[in-house]
Amino acid sequence: MGGEKMDRSVSRFLIPLFCWLPFTASIEAKKTNHSFDLRAVETPRILSKAKGYLRELPRTVTADSCERSSGDRHDFYSEGDYWWPNPENPEGPYIRRDGETNPANFIAHRKSMIRLSELMGTLVSAYLLTGEEKYARPAVRHLRAWFVEEDTKMRPSLLYGQAIKGKYTGRSIGIIDTLHLVEVARGAKLLCTSPSFKVRDQKAVRKWFAEYLNWINTHEYGLKEKMHPNNHGVCWSLQAAAFADFVGNEEILKWVRSQFRTVYLAAMMDEHGGFPAELKRTKPYGYSLFIMDAMAGVAQIASTEKNDLWQFVTPGGRSMKLGIEFISPFIADKGKWPYDRDVMYWEEWPVRHPSLLFSGLKTKNTAHLKIWEKLEPDPKTYEVLRNLPLRHPLLWVEKKGS
Repeated sequence: MGGEKMDRSVSRFLIPLFCWLPFTASIEAKKTNHSFDLRAVETPRILSKAKGYLRELPRTVTADSCERSSGDRHDFYSEGDYWWPNPENPEGPYIRRDGETNPANFIAHRKSMIRLSELMGTLVSAYLLTGEEKYARPAVRHLRAWFVEEDTKMRPSLLYGQAIKGKYTGRSIGIIDTLHLVEVARGAKLLCTSPSFKVRDQKAVRKWFAEYLNWINTHEYGLKEKMHPNNHGVCWSLQAAAFADFVGNEEILKWVRSQFRTVYLAAMMDEHGGFPAELKRTKPYGYSLFIMDAMAGVAQIASTEKNDLWQFVTPGGRSMKLGIEFISPFIADKGKWPYDRDVMYWEEWPVRHPSLLFSGLKTKNTAHLKIWEKLEPDPKTYEVLRNLPLRHPLLWVEKKGS
């Protein structure tokens, strides 16, 4: 990352009807004034990284296995972050230590999925910038490996996410792990204009995402996560919105818009723009950044001309504007944070948070855009990457055309 070949621990579509987005000739330089041009900011970073990614081979869930998983080689598997061996019973069920990540967890599938989102986000961004098929071809190769080819593809379900030794073979909150498929779905949609992305492959990839979207909206794990009253619920909607936008499921998008207005803003946000459920955690700063980024992603994906979630204000005055006003001073100067410091990874935040960029573009707030531009675009810390699923803004701010 950051222009270098990816670390080997991390290394090692869609019927044309849904592919109406124009070729990148459609991405215009997004300027709030003459001092900010997102394309100019992103081009050196994207093309430098993309050059190093051209020969990266796919690595799917089938490349790594864990003896503790109850699934087979096609099932995604992960383990609960904050669960540890019990000192009083080392061989017994794990116990919880909130905010403290167990370094012995199996995270290979998570790393592979984060890697996929990084490769797809970068390669598709490079394709949008240049129109060169040399970037589209490897992106399609990764899509085929993960979602088309029988030997290597992932099963479109998540029965074994965030398992806990001695307690659960999988949990509903594990669904948050597939947050890194959001930019993969977006990249696939944008690739539909490429001749390298054959119609048969478009159909197969779209079918996978439609099946996974149906699973998270019908299985008991998905239904529980869908209504989770904190960042998990918002992240369910971020995924569902991205997948629904990709496969053309307007009913899901309508539900997400309603949930955003009536629950995420009206019920979960406080009068200051913060989220109490996140502020009471042992990592209140990181979780506050995370939920605002997820909120911004939902607003960016699910908004329409008639239903602009960026502009919506509840009767009680809650809005995206209020949320950004709460968090932005602490992105600009973390030293002003008035709450407890995070128990881990305090020094690694902030980075280039999409909430600051998207809102800055929406409101033409040059100050926010300048802050965003100065922050780290390609963090290396796994914990930060895990909680930063939207890292390729060109995928999200292109001009939608005919």
